[in-house]
Amino acid sequence: MMRIAIVNDMPLAVAVLRRVVESCADYRVAWVALDGEDAVRRASADRPDVILMDLVMPVMDGAEATRRIMANAACPILIVTSSVRTNHAKVYEALSAGGLDAVRTPTLGAGGAIAEAEPLLARLAKFASLRKMDGTTGMSHLMPSVGTPGGRGQPLLIIGASTGGPDAVARTLAGLGSAPPGPIVVVQHIGAAFASGFAEWLGARIGLPTQAIRTGDRLETGRVYVAASDDHLVVTNRRTLHYSPDPKSYPYRPSVDVFFQSARLNWPDGGVAVLLTGMGGDGASGLLSLRQAGWHTIAQDQATSIVYGMPKAAADLGAAVEILALPGIPAAIRAKWKAKA
Repeated sequence: MMRIAIVNDMPLAVAVLRRVVESCADYRVAWVALDGEDAVRRASADRPDVILMDLVMPVMDGAEATRRIMANAACPILIVTSSVRTNHAKVYEALSAGGLDAVRTPTLGAGGAIAEAEPLLARLAKFASLRKMDGTTGMSHLMPSVGTPGGRGQPLLIIGASTGGPDAVARTLAGLGSAPPGPIVVVQHIGAAFASGFAEWLGARIGLPTQAIRTGDRLETGRVYVAASDDHLVVTNRRTLHYSPDPKSYPYRPSVDVFFQSARLNWPDGGVAVLLTGMGGDGASGLLSLRQAGWHTIAQDQATSIVYGMPKAAADLGAAVEILALPGIPAAIRAKWKAKA
């Protein structure tokens, strides 16, 4: 049984969310809070399995409540908001503070039917799957090589992140300077509906050309490419990016492991791979395979991680050449990436 808390100041939204949660026999509502401050108190006293957190509320907003809960009573937090378009910055602030993902609030449609419940139910099913997984479980799925080899001395920088990732990714890339020696790919666990906005937000923070990836995009030096699908991202050795639904059963979407494995197989120039803050173990086995293939691999340390799950799994596997505090990661990337160019 998964216990789910609802944090929202709108009675209609609470009623709709309660109906969605209670539509599944394996879920039940743990408690309801009408503002962020109340949510912080309730989470400390009774930690649920998942919190559905609104953004815009009186007393304390959802981003600050997420930050405080993750500091004092950490648990999975899904941002559920009806104000996506007008609050992009607040969404990514909440995700940087430790929100796992974001989804639009379901609404009450004609005849009392609930509309747009499917994305929320899909996220809850994903969290239920993650609870059953061993945090150190890696990805054994290997993406097949596609196309013909074509190394051109263009080292790749790849970054994987999840919980708390948006700010960590932004701080890492902002410290790289204005002339990267190769392309940059970011795989952040985030719903496809929010990925394009994340790419825009990230580009404004880092001062580098940044784009949400469309299938078929070709990697070019100096540009940042952000995974933007609920399918998995892969790179081919024709230097193009594609999305794949396989492996269908893997709950992390897009999976860092799947992309890391495709880079190992299809990017002969190598490069630098970084695994940042995040819940679970996605990316750990992929990072190990990259290290074994000669890539320089870095994992964020425990002290600066919002959630020390993914980088810890990598450290436990011996996948990281370096385990560094977040402020030291950009300099390490610059030194090793330039040396590989």
